[in-house]
Amino acid sequence: MKISCFVLAILVFLQSCSKEKTDSQQPYDDINFRTYWNPGTAEINSYALQEAQFGNLNNGEAIMVFSTEDFRKDKHVKLETEDKEKAVKVLKLNFIKRFVTGIHDFSLYTSVFTPVQTQEYPSTLKVSNTNQDWSGQTFLQLNFRQNGYQVLGKSYFDEEIEDDYHIDKAVLEDELWTRVRMNPLKQLPVGKVILVPGLSSLRLRREKPAPAIADVTLQPYRGDSTFRGDSLYAYKVKYVESKRSISIIFEKNFPHKIAGWEESYLANNKVLTSRGILKGSIQNPFWQKNMPSDTVYRKKLNLKY
Repeated sequence: MKISCFVLAILVFLQSCSKEKTDSQQPYDDINFRTYWNPGTAEINSYALQEAQFGNLNNGEAIMVFSTEDFRKDKHVKLETEDKEKAVKVLKLNFIKRFVTGIHDFSLYTSVFTPVQTQEYPSTLKVSNTNQDWSGQTFLQLNFRQNGYQVLGKSYFDEEIEDDYHIDKAVLEDELWTRVRMNPLKQLPVGKVILVPGLSSLRLRREKPAPAIADVTLQPYRGDSTFRGDSLYAYKVKYVESKRSISIIFEKNFPHKIAGWEESYLANNKVLTSRGILKGSIQNPFWQKNMPSDTVYRKKLNLKY
């Protein structure tokens, strides 16, 4: 996907101006934020999923696991020593989708690492993604380097066998999920925005990560009762060239729980809309809950897979 250098430069300038207006709203300064996102637990959310693939809507399940951790600024991995100076606090998301298409199944796994000290670290540091199905598997990773993102990829498929290139700085669609949980009404970008589409979506469509222009809006949710929650808002991204769109539905008030999402794209002259609807949510130190008796928590989340 190509963007003219002139248009790209103008949009980058406008986004930087917008950033200056919003950086004063740093979520980690809020005591409610620090208390809720205690590093001793995680928030686990389960969603009923319908995922568009092969021209059909396929039933499945999605899980979002949010937590905070110390993340190394140099190596972009979890800090496992006491050397705190090398790390920054991040809000981490592990986003898993599983669905079945006919006889075989898909598993999509995306991890996002977004600093909560947004003044000093305004960009998400890393996004990694793996997709598996019965045909094979793929790996894709974006690391924030040299004021842009280094793209690394490996794939079973011939046309995607290996990627190693740099793209200009842009908002990542995958980081919108973590930004929503911070201070969405004041920090989410709106208007004409340059974004890199979500990695799972790119892999399913056999496309490479690249900046794309999108029209973005943020307004109170005016849909039907499909999504449930208090004072819902809808953050909608519509890509100008591909016509793909994604809407994230979340609660206005902290902790800005994500009620669900809708993702639409055109395939074979037919619009298909994937959808995730919240069905369960708990806070839990899941890394300590690894005994057979702990499967009770999966029941609380209404997990089937």
